[in-house]
Amino acid sequence: MLAATARIAGDLDLAEECVQDAYLAALVAWARDGVPHRPGAWLTATAKRKALDVLRREKVFRSKMPLLVEPAEEEVLQVPDEDAVPDDRLRLVFTCCHPALAREAQVALTLRLVCGVSTGDIARAFLVSEATMAARVTRAKKKIAAARIPYRVPEAAELPERLDSVLTVIHLLFTTGHTAPSGSDLVRADLADRALHLTRMLLALMPDEPEVRGLLALLLLTDARRATRIDVEGRLLVLAEQDRSAWDRTAIAEGNRLLVGAFRTGRVGRYALQGAIASLHAVAASYATTDWRQVLGLYDELLKVWPSPVVALNRAVAVSMVRGPAAALDEIEILEQGGRLAGYHYLPAVRADLLRRLGRHHESAAAYRAALDLADNEAERRFLVARLAEAVDSGSGRSSEG
Repeated sequence: MLAATARIAGDLDLAEECVQDAYLAALVAWARDGVPHRPGAWLTATAKRKALDVLRREKVFRSKMPLLVEPAEEEVLQVPDEDAVPDDRLRLVFTCCHPALAREAQVALTLRLVCGVSTGDIARAFLVSEATMAARVTRAKKKIAAARIPYRVPEAAELPERLDSVLTVIHLLFTTGHTAPSGSDLVRADLADRALHLTRMLLALMPDEPEVRGLLALLLLTDARRATRIDVEGRLLVLAEQDRSAWDRTAIAEGNRLLVGAFRTGRVGRYALQGAIASLHAVAASYATTDWRQVLGLYDELLKVWPSPVVALNRAVAVSMVRGPAAALDEIEILEQGGRLAGYHYLPAVRADLLRRLGRHHESAAAYRAALDLADNEAERRFLVARLAEAVDSGSGRSSEG
């Protein structure tokens, strides 16, 4: 709805207001006349009409439409084809990923407007305060209006300079859906599904781009585990505990085919490398029999093309499986000293697990408490509480025996 309305309004704030007004109108009209056959189409058409009314009243129709794609008025007022809505979303993604905006602003604005991720959750992803992130989103919207950035999918020659930002946005959208930063549920299926859909559209737009293939492969191979990540009681299951027979083998096969195509180009980037790591997990018969040496080698390559502290943290887990948890702890200490992951709850959580495996239960308990202080997702918090209790019990038992 927002993407379709923005195409008419040419102003993101106005589009958001008109979408909200459309929902209010529905509360009245639907209570009186009943829910229409195509409620989404009704809401979108209503929001568009409200945007046109505002523009007419202000009598500055053209000056208020910097993002207009010049639809005829008759076309605007028609009930939209629901199949066209994903194209509107992709246009809005490309609008928000304009190179005139800073990278973090591009990602934050897209997650907020296109994906409906809360400002607080976006702030958690960037390890900044909610107020700071809200200010970034506001500044980005103002810059789009002031710079008259067009609301359209760029021409072929413009795609390369925006592609990396678009891929980053979709990847972060999926990550936000795969493990929700906050709330009671581990997974936000709507966000994960939206990321998959956007990636498929992007692949249709750029079929020869290996990193688009790599990203879709990564998402498919990761999402194949969705149904096995919690048990019937809602308890989080780590990778070693998941029922691999219940993983989506169709998605895994498609992901592996895409990876083969990406690697054959010889232009392998961070998404194809991450997809290859996910593939090794997907094809392994068990967690223990995973080809951890190859996983570690892929992380080494990934760090060369994407020197991210999060990648280094994930690599430390692979190090623990190849060289032991003590070697991995050395890697964790380097990351802690760097300070770039301060506030990232997975850092103390990984440290806690390594200490647990070494039998250093008191230190493990302290690390689990640190992770709990930073975690906001209830499913993850319950998992950490259980692990903390185990560490405390094991530490007490060890002390009493001494």
